[in-house]
Amino acid sequence: MKACVFTLGCKQNEAESASLMRGLETLGYETTDALEYADLYLLNTCAVTAEAERKSRQAVARMRKFNPNAKILVFGCAAQNAPEDFLRKEGVSLVAGAMRKDKILGLLEAEGTFCEAETDFCELPAPKRNKTRACLRVQDGCNRFCTYCLIPYLRGRSRSRGLKSVVEEANACGAKEIVLTGIDLSSYRDGENDLGDLLLALKDVPARIRLGSLEEGIVTEEFLNKMRAAGNVLPHFHLSLQSGSDSVLRAMNRRYTRDEYLRTCRRVYDAFPDAAITTDIIVGFPTETEEDFLSSVGIVKEARFAHVHAFPFSARKGTAAARLPDLPAAIKKERTARMLQVCADAEDAYISRFLGRKLTALFEDDGGYTENYIRVFAAGAVPEKLYEVLLTERIPGGARAQIVREI
Repeated sequence: MKACVFTLGCKQNEAESASLMRGLETLGYETTDALEYADLYLLNTCAVTAEAERKSRQAVARMRKFNPNAKILVFGCAAQNAPEDFLRKEGVSLVAGAMRKDKILGLLEAEGTFCEAETDFCELPAPKRNKTRACLRVQDGCNRFCTYCLIPYLRGRSRSRGLKSVVEEANACGAKEIVLTGIDLSSYRDGENDLGDLLLALKDVPARIRLGSLEEGIVTEEFLNKMRAAGNVLPHFHLSLQSGSDSVLRAMNRRYTRDEYLRTCRRVYDAFPDAAITTDIIVGFPTETEEDFLSSVGIVKEARFAHVHAFPFSARKGTAAARLPDLPAAIKKERTARMLQVCADAEDAYISRFLGRKLTALFEDDGGYTENYIRVFAAGAVPEKLYEVLLTERIPGGARAQIVREI
């Protein structure tokens, strides 16, 4: 019997799906994460935007094209948000929610809906490693309630994995690079231990440690000192921004100002001069004026971002922002195009700084990533090997590189 676990959305979803694949294999299934013929499909959905939810619904039809007789189980954030939309689709036997995924493997023969809340961190089987880098779940849920975001309503309150459990999985996974993931990674806490303490606990793990998305408030001098003391944490900071305008940040219920965010960026560069700071920016939030938008454009240059994921605002029913008058689609489209060009220029400037320099890169099937998250392509590179490389040329999607030596 073959089972396909197909995933949309974030790295947290990827890690959860990999755990379910490992669990399915213990039950005797052959597993794949590619959308192809299977006897059983598990669909891990995303609801961060309306488009993500639409793609989640479309995935059911794509599965039925491969095998119209297969059983389909749908779970995750979009399933939590609108279970009836999935349950009425032909072929779907069970719709579970975004929590208690440890129960899913016991529900393979069940029908209907299963949405159960959780108050403690949900432990799952050690994930099957499908990629060179391993995603390691350390936190779930969110207490921030940004006005545009549904996730706290779907994932529940913040809860963290025990430090000892994290270290044990990190040591056992065998990956050369581990990405710590969480819905609100910055809120990680096990007793008196925070995220910085977790990094220190992982210092002897034989792998590079990369951090998932962070809130700017956690990046203090103390946190940066713990990063340096750990020694194996990569200088890549995905610092969630969303807007460069103070008035829009207030309307979003983001808990920092433009100046505070920029001070955090300077703090990072003081500690790690070659660090990559990446971020997300929402364009066309309902209260955004042209002046607000230009503040977001300006911060891209001031913060010297290495990469920006910029996208237009998408109202999510049930959030505070959805009750605000939306901006005209034409304005959002025009601003997004302008923002994307500014972001492309910033990425080009960042990568160009490293041409002629040597960095380390861990390679996958389709290129590698340096410690500061520059995607590189090098002739002769073997997947799952770590190399010192010389960056030689800026190309679309990253940089061309020459292998100097294997590490």
